[in-house]
Amino acid sequence: MARQSISAQLRDNIQKCGKTRYRLSLETGISQSVLSRFVSGKSELTIANAEKLCVAIGTELLIKTKKGK
Repeated sequence: MARQSISAQLRDNIQKCGKTRYRLSLETGISQSVLSRFVSGKSELTIANAEKLCVAIGTELLIKTKKGK
């Protein structure tokens, strides 16, 4: 099974959360245009914006270390 990138996982969660980009923009302070470009795959987010989105959609980003690394 191929692993999804962090961005792809976040995009999936944004689409599944049921909130509009307008609502997410209000809750996070991220402009609708930035959200739109990210969700469509045309741009990436800063870590700070990714954190804001995670809070707004009720998810979290986890960093795991591979054994032996």
